[in-house]
Amino acid sequence: MRTPAGRWVLATTVLGSGLAMLDSTVVNVALERIGSDFGAEFADLQWTINAYTLTLAGFILLGGSLGDRFGRRRVFLVGVVWFAVASALCGLAPSVEVLIAARALQGVGGALLTPGSLALISASFHGEDRAAAIGAWSGLAGVAGAVGPFVGGWLVEWNWRAVFLVNLPVAAVVVAAALRHVPESRDPSAAQHLDLPGTVLALVGLGAVTWALTEAGAAGTTPAVLTTGAAGVVALVAFVVVERRSRSPLVPPDLFANPRFSALNVVTLLMYAALGVLFVLLVLQLQVVAGFSPLRAGLSTLPITLVMLLLSARAGRLATRIGPRLPMTVGLVVAAGGMLLLLRVGPGASYWTEVLPAVVLFALGLAATVAPLTATVLDAADDRHAGVASGVNNAVARAAGLLAVAVIPAAAGIAGADYTDPVAFSAGYHRAVVIAACLLLGAALLTALLLRPTSRFQVHECSHCGVSEPAPDPG
Repeated sequence: MRTPAGRWVLATTVLGSGLAMLDSTVVNVALERIGSDFGAEFADLQWTINAYTLTLAGFILLGGSLGDRFGRRRVFLVGVVWFAVASALCGLAPSVEVLIAARALQGVGGALLTPGSLALISASFHGEDRAAAIGAWSGLAGVAGAVGPFVGGWLVEWNWRAVFLVNLPVAAVVVAAALRHVPESRDPSAAQHLDLPGTVLALVGLGAVTWALTEAGAAGTTPAVLTTGAAGVVALVAFVVVERRSRSPLVPPDLFANPRFSALNVVTLLMYAALGVLFVLLVLQLQVVAGFSPLRAGLSTLPITLVMLLLSARAGRLATRIGPRLPMTVGLVVAAGGMLLLLRVGPGASYWTEVLPAVVLFALGLAATVAPLTATVLDAADDRHAGVASGVNNAVARAAGLLAVAVIPAAAGIAGADYTDPVAFSAGYHRAVVIAACLLLGAALLTALLLRPTSRFQVHECSHCGVSEPAPDPG
């Protein structure tokens, strides 16, 4: 962490993964303008988010396996370039249908670069430096996601297409830095066969279930909805069966045989489902109901950026000393309190009295939780499974956001053109916030009950990561 080489690895991986995290939230601020420009229904706006999240969740496991086998830096670079090309297609989209398709392609790029970034850190740092680096990655990459609404608001004031085109110069910087400064690493014992049937089943299952849940919110439980939803469930069950029998499974069965790893992924599922509500519906509530401009709505979440930047690395170090159970449990309860405070956001809401206190409280809880959660997930897996473990946890997080955006608005009564009706949208928003707070409290309860207390969080040395010499200067 104190060497130039370490700082370059950290900066490059944070900037690269930040592209994917930024796009997970930056588009939320542009939804209202995209809907107005294309005359879209709320279901179209949901798919603008979910098309990206679906392919990200569906391919992220494969992305981790590809990195372990072919080289984490190589797959990371392919993902960055793919992401940039798809971003250009999004920025030039002539219709909402083309935009949704381009967003799906963008998610594939994100699935290649996201697990590689964290696996590169895990392979490049050891001991306490690894815990500190993961904490810094969690904080800085989380900042990229949190700053998205601010950047998106500023760009949307000019043109919503700019929220996609801005990715191009950033991607160019990441590629140049990775080629020059980031060492290659891979798992020498990685399987020689890719689990393509598992990938297809995961993607089909998540896609069918998501479509059915989204369509149910708009059209009710029609025969097509029930049939597609049932087919999705069957595909997901088949995915589990295939993984148990595959020679080279996307998810090694022994990962989930570890109760600690399983518990942490359940917590991840609940926490990121709640985050999906916050970063999608709050920004719309501020614009549609409270009358904020896109820029003001984006600025409203800026405290999350600052708190994550200041506290995430410290939270990672605290978990190193006392174990992750207490910081995560308290953090999730605090985040739930902040979520409930957002119930006060309504017509004519004041930023200083209704929005800021809730956002700060939520940010404090998030900062106490994210770094210990990420570090503990990696610690629960063998070093040789670093890429796969990272991919699994990222897939769970993205699937949580995917299902939350599909399910919670429908459960809260938001559908059709409700996002253009302040009264209807506000009623649904308040119900959704209560649901999200309950998810966070459920995650806190599971953390307290299922995550065994430890006197000291252990970060294992990596003696077989296969870190090679840095690549020659391409210039």
